[in-house]
Amino acid sequence: MSPTESFFAICPRGLEAALAGELAAVGAAAVRAESGGVAFAGELRTAYAANLHSRIASRVLWQIAQAAYRDEKSLYALAADVSWERHFSPRQTLRVDLNASRSPLASLEFATLTVKDAIVDRLRAKAGARPSIDRARPDVRVFVYLDATTATLYLDLSGEPLFKRGWREDKGEAPLKENLAAGLLAAAGWTPALPLLDPFCGSGTIVIEAASIAARRAPGLQRRFAFEKLQSFDAAAWRALREQARAAIDDRAAALIAGSDISTRVVETARRNAGLAGLDAWLADGRLRLAAADARRIEPPAPVGLIVTNPPYGEQSHPKSAPVPKMMGEVADRLKQSFAGWTAWILTADRGLPRQMRLQETRKTVLFNGPLECRFFRFEVVAGAYRPRGHSAAATP
Repeated sequence: MSPTESFFAICPRGLEAALAGELAAVGAAAVRAESGGVAFAGELRTAYAANLHSRIASRVLWQIAQAAYRDEKSLYALAADVSWERHFSPRQTLRVDLNASRSPLASLEFATLTVKDAIVDRLRAKAGARPSIDRARPDVRVFVYLDATTATLYLDLSGEPLFKRGWREDKGEAPLKENLAAGLLAAAGWTPALPLLDPFCGSGTIVIEAASIAARRAPGLQRRFAFEKLQSFDAAAWRALREQARAAIDDRAAALIAGSDISTRVVETARRNAGLAGLDAWLADGRLRLAAADARRIEPPAPVGLIVTNPPYGEQSHPKSAPVPKMMGEVADRLKQSFAGWTAWILTADRGLPRQMRLQETRKTVLFNGPLECRFFRFEVVAGAYRPRGHSAAATP
């Protein structure tokens, strides 16, 4: 039996519970949501599966060592005691990154250098040579996390961040990362049985993610991972996981997913991205619809459904465009005219969005789009005007 190891999967803040569910679904044990990610246990094969199947994780880390530390000397001793030669060779390039919270060390830069020196010295003593440092595209990446008393060392198993699915041709302007898009769909409770519309689709992130979910297309099938370069890599286990994932794809699955954007050029980019994501059949038969349209004049693709979208807001709007608050008020008018019975979920950094749209949110969730704190608002769309909080349902529109 393979040994049980400890891992940590990083994700956007606010999506920890959804990630915990994903990890449990691929066989992770001792799953524990923490701020900014989820700790879990399992065989290395479990971590491979997390990289292959998780839509919400940003990165999966393998915990290699953990101990109390007091100063740089004890930090060096901890790192030098790890059998790095079992994981990689001096012929491979290395990068060390360090994050800390309440660490008593005076210089985190010096602490990072201390861990790097310990790894290099260990490899030189055990393997007769030292690895080169490559900060841009390293073969092996070591992460160090320091709190007030404990140091934890991790090996990165992902390489490129997991939101990079391997299909994107062009990010377009201010893209939404794929793992956050998947998190929005999960938080909104979307399933392929429910028609979906993104009226600000941009380069297609939300709708492509949704169609990939409906097709049961594993997000990691089109890319490589850092664990493939480690000496512990189990090629047979990885091959079996990939074969199972390919066999699970269902490109005939029923769904109706629509995206639109005011820019014809951007919509063409979304179409190309969808093709690169393996969704040509979905585009051809109309289960995935992408069209140029003004969100203030859109028509519903079905009698009822779900809107999940990330419209322009302060940090994203073009200086020559119409004021975003005015535009969102006009979008809300259109929703009330034509989308009664739909539910709209809108991600924004502007807390005044409900007031701009003259709609009362029925739920709001704090999520982070990179470093930007956002709100994910849910609106139940009904025909009529804005009713302030406290008014009865029978109030005159």
